[in-house]
Amino acid sequence: VKPAMETAAEENTEQSHERKVNSRAEMEIGRYHWMYPGSKNHQYHPVPTLGDRASPLSGPGCFECCIKCLGGVPYASLVATILCFSGVALFCGCGHVALAGTVAILEQHFSTNTSDHALLSEVIQLMQYVIYGIASFFFLYGIILLAEGFYTTSAVKELHGEFKTTACGRCISGMFVFLTYVLGVAWLGVFGFSAVPVFMFYNIWSTCEVIKSPQTNGTTGVEQICVDIRQYGIIPWNAFPGKICGSALENICNTNEFYMSYHLFIVACAGAGATVIALIHFLMILSSNWAYLKDASKMQAYQDIKAKEEQELQDIQSRSKEQLNSYT
Repeated sequence: VKPAMETAAEENTEQSHERKVNSRAEMEIGRYHWMYPGSKNHQYHPVPTLGDRASPLSGPGCFECCIKCLGGVPYASLVATILCFSGVALFCGCGHVALAGTVAILEQHFSTNTSDHALLSEVIQLMQYVIYGIASFFFLYGIILLAEGFYTTSAVKELHGEFKTTACGRCISGMFVFLTYVLGVAWLGVFGFSAVPVFMFYNIWSTCEVIKSPQTNGTTGVEQICVDIRQYGIIPWNAFPGKICGSALENICNTNEFYMSYHLFIVACAGAGATVIALIHFLMILSSNWAYLKDASKMQAYQDIKAKEEQELQDIQSRSKEQLNSYT
């Protein structure tokens, strides 16, 4: 009880002191007007006390605005977008360079006749153009999904005014869910397809390691260790030479084209796997956002009906009061 009484006493003391200051100022101004009658035309405006002044920190400051803005950031969508961009960039960039190196290795060592691998060259060139399209499409698609995440997060948290949703907005969210699911399944196939060149280059590299091993180095059986690239089906069986053995195969493994293509195919495969994970992440985010929008729309409809009923009830009460007043 004592602290409360002391606080009240201090507040009363401060208020009385402020009143004394104001009354003393008014007395001085009245004395001035009495001594100089011509100054009565000037109006006195009392100086506001410290308690009457609005503190600059009372309103929403920069920190509160920053916290509000950060609350509307869809962090899950942001992480998925960064992962998707990284995976697509690794797959497209490394895959493009690795395909060019593969064509160079085939032309120099496994298929010296251009007509034998003409179809393969056209297919690889087509795949390089497809890579350009994939990179452009997913750059745009990732930005759209991130924008949709911003919209849904802001709408659900009601950061920018009253929440409103339409059937068209929910339909667009559902369309994104379906499209992301289809793209995820497609990228699973791309991930599996990108593992094929990794497997081929790994077989060639492991064969070269066998040739370099001390058990086989310097023996006559080294020249019998071969790699026939025709068995993978990428060049026809009549391609010449098609098969490389012994020291010639070891020289291929020591070239810069083989080393770069092998490791770039590994990175491209990892990029495709990262893109699959990002699309699965996007699918979970979009599904939850769609569910939030659906529940929020039901709650909005319920609130609209409730407000309408309350308005009708108020109208009935006002009419009844008017009738009673008219009778009286």
